[in-house]
Amino acid sequence: MLRLVVIALAVVALAAGCGGGNGGKIVVGVKFDQPGLGMKNPDGTMSGFDVDVARYVARQLGYSTGDIVWVEAPARQREMLIRNGQVDYVVANYSITDARKKKVSFAGPYLIAGQSLLVRAGEAGITGPQSLQRNKKLCSVAGSTAAQLIRDRYPGVQLQRYDTYSACIEALKNGAVDAVSTDDVILAGYAAQNPGAFKLVGKPFSTEKYGIGLKKDNTALRNKIDDAIEKMERDGSWKAAFEKNFGASGLAIPKPPRVDRY
Repeated sequence: MLRLVVIALAVVALAAGCGGGNGGKIVVGVKFDQPGLGMKNPDGTMSGFDVDVARYVARQLGYSTGDIVWVEAPARQREMLIRNGQVDYVVANYSITDARKKKVSFAGPYLIAGQSLLVRAGEAGITGPQSLQRNKKLCSVAGSTAAQLIRDRYPGVQLQRYDTYSACIEALKNGAVDAVSTDDVILAGYAAQNPGAFKLVGKPFSTEKYGIGLKKDNTALRNKIDDAIEKMERDGSWKAAFEKNFGASGLAIPKPPRVDRY
């Protein structure tokens, strides 16, 4: 009998460690190297719009900020992290596409961005993606929708695929590439982090719906996350997060997107 009581207590303790508000943890994938969106700071803290969205969602799911375990989610590893159960959800400028929806589910979108170009401040010869086909080297990240779009629409561009956008930014600084392409909010964060070094050029040439990625067909969790996004947009937290993270970049505050409930 005593043995059965001990086992029962152990089961209760284990269950208590698996839920929000009961000492449990939630594991969230974000970028670690994107100022304005997902950034791991030198002191170990996390900042950025994606991080703020992830925190808000976690709170609505019953977790405190201290319950969140942050995992780096590079572009090429997002699906793997979700499908292997290494994260509960991913908030990492993760564009919703038909191809990705075959592998994972999405909540949202929580932000709509557009692909753009970042060049050195003194660059005059690049005014848009068409300019890149004149023997210009462009950097984007392997596994990203940005790299795929450039390859599909502008085959004459010398596309360099790096593992991270921070590596692309370093290549732009030292002249190894002529431009970096990804979504405008990502580029704006890097421009704000390096005042006077870079500039955005041309108009956005795509529409990117950022979603929160989670395990395929986890409808219950997806609906809860969608509810959290809608609440964040209604109560002013979404606008406050955008102003905090992109205000210095000069980006206009957009209207929060309608949650599509994929």
